[in-house]
Amino acid sequence: MKKALLYILAFTPMLALAQVDRSKAPAPAPAPAIKIAQPATFTLANGLRVFVVTNKKIPQVSATLSLDLDGIVEGDKTGVSSLAGELMRRGTSKMTKAQLDEAIDFLGASVNTGAMSASASALKQNFAKVFGLMGDMILRPSFPASELEKARTQSLSALQQQKDNPGAIATNVANRLAYGKDHPYGDIETEASLKSITLQDIRGYVNTYWKPNNAYLVFVGDISAAEAKALTEKTFAAWKKGVVPKQEYALPKAPAKTFIALVDRPASVQSQIEFIAPVELRPGTADAIPVSVMSNILGGGFSGRLFATLREKYGFTYGAYSNVTSNRLVGNFQATASVRNEKTDSALGAFVSEFNRIRGEAIGDTEVMRMKNYLSGSFARSLESPGTIAQFALNIARNKMPADYYQTYLQRLAGVTPDMVTTMANKYVQPGNLIIVIVGNAKQIAPGLEKYGEVRYFDVYGNPVAAPRQSRTPAAGTTAQSVVQKAADAVASAATMATVKDISQTGTLKVMGRDIDFQEKVIVGSAYLSQVSMGPMILQKQMLKGGQYTMIQQNQPQEVEASDKEDMNESAAFFRDAYMLKNGYQLTLGDIETVNGKDAVVVKVKSPSGESSTDYYDVASGLRVKTEKEEEGPGGQKVLIQTFYSDYKTVSGVQFPGKVLIDQGRLKLEVTIADVKVNSGLKDADFQ
Repeated sequence: MKKALLYILAFTPMLALAQVDRSKAPAPAPAPAIKIAQPATFTLANGLRVFVVTNKKIPQVSATLSLDLDGIVEGDKTGVSSLAGELMRRGTSKMTKAQLDEAIDFLGASVNTGAMSASASALKQNFAKVFGLMGDMILRPSFPASELEKARTQSLSALQQQKDNPGAIATNVANRLAYGKDHPYGDIETEASLKSITLQDIRGYVNTYWKPNNAYLVFVGDISAAEAKALTEKTFAAWKKGVVPKQEYALPKAPAKTFIALVDRPASVQSQIEFIAPVELRPGTADAIPVSVMSNILGGGFSGRLFATLREKYGFTYGAYSNVTSNRLVGNFQATASVRNEKTDSALGAFVSEFNRIRGEAIGDTEVMRMKNYLSGSFARSLESPGTIAQFALNIARNKMPADYYQTYLQRLAGVTPDMVTTMANKYVQPGNLIIVIVGNAKQIAPGLEKYGEVRYFDVYGNPVAAPRQSRTPAAGTTAQSVVQKAADAVASAATMATVKDISQTGTLKVMGRDIDFQEKVIVGSAYLSQVSMGPMILQKQMLKGGQYTMIQQNQPQEVEASDKEDMNESAAFFRDAYMLKNGYQLTLGDIETVNGKDAVVVKVKSPSGESSTDYYDVASGLRVKTEKEEEGPGGQKVLIQTFYSDYKTVSGVQFPGKVLIDQGRLKLEVTIADVKVNSGLKDADFQ
């Protein structure tokens, strides 16, 4: 009996092993409920709600005060909140901006203010002083008039840069069309709105919305709840609460039918594509977690389907992404990519195909499980930051989410099934009800887009505009040579050209809001100098003298290529149109197109060395108004450079453009000529 019992006991482990089916992965263990430390909380008598997350690993403390505000419709004053945030940091009743900067720098701290928030960070030993400075900025801003003008100038400069940024244009237009001008998310800053803002507007905004009962204050770091409370009461107890206007907004709706919103940008060699539709999805609701799984499967980066299809499979773009965002006012569905002009049509087709696939095809368990594992790992890593705990508490308070929302997050994430993902896709991804914003060269990309929806045209602010005029054929008998000859005659008669020995021009080059000195000198046919400088520093210099070619960038000599020499030879001749007719340039007549609202004849140019460019000549005056040329930019990418000539003036019988705008896509250079001299007696010694 004993032997038999020993035999059975010995065999039992083998029986247990025999019952395991190793052809199947083991079932995942139930997701655990996690314990997240709760911040200390208290509320001042004036209604300021405070959260404190103590972490003594590093002797540093940060504090962030944020308004319980989703934005307001600023309308004709759009930008008032951002300028107010700028000015709060630029002076208080106790200290000027310079004094604030010096004090903060001395304490090794940082203090920032924005449209709806303020923050301070410093070592523990200095934090009380730094927090006091932040308090002064919030409670006692001085709003100096001089600082308003500085901030306005900076905002206008940034706005100008945005107008040259296809991504920023697409975002602005998408928001305006998705939300409308009567919703805070549809507001767009313009030159007119920024210029109209007064100190009274700024004070009005701050006095109306910056109230303690409309704000949250979060401390994170080496500070106890008792210390935080004492500091908060000392700084903000006297801050008077008040009634804050609560605005109600109509819920934005997706369009009844998908349409294309095309912003014509002739300089673009790539199309910026952005799909958008408002969706009703609020933080913490039942759909929030399963929709995040779906959204990441579709377009959450390297592992997303859009990335795999548009980049890996077809090579249309470096990246394609999508996201479904929750928001307590209104959420949205978005997808975006930047593609070459010639791939715009195909890229739209690939996007729509993936939208339909995630809605219509069954999703495998493996794909869903992989994404859930990724999201759970990201969530776990986020808990390592004390700031995450504070943000969770703030989210729960602001969005009225369940108190255990984050503690049960992993359990609810684990419960997401493939069927739930499909349901979310059908609810929040609607290919038939999208706004498709495209910023690009309309002439090249518009044909064929109508199959995705009606094509409408908008400016950079989302205002409807007419479609660009179609190309027309030049009058019968017109040749490329006759167009260029007319231009040469318009600049100067042959008799006048023969008398011109030298030319010098000086002016300014404006780039990113800064003026830089510009000069150009020519001894016709033999010497040329173009120089851009800032004080003693030569930023760029090109020179032809005695058959020698020189190029300098930021005081450093550069290699001069054959195409550079050809360009300098043209410039030394000065009368470019006449030079092309005499020196074997291949000229091909194109259509009549519109340049700055006027008809211009297109002439395609090929130089003797094979360099290609396109010139546009005003039909009425004959003068050249635009030149296009592709150059190799950073990373080997082609960059279309457009040069616009305007404000022609006559000096000694010769027509000179008073303004030259060089559009390099995201960078614009504007040359304004202040002085022109003809036959001033330039010598070789003047070219150094």
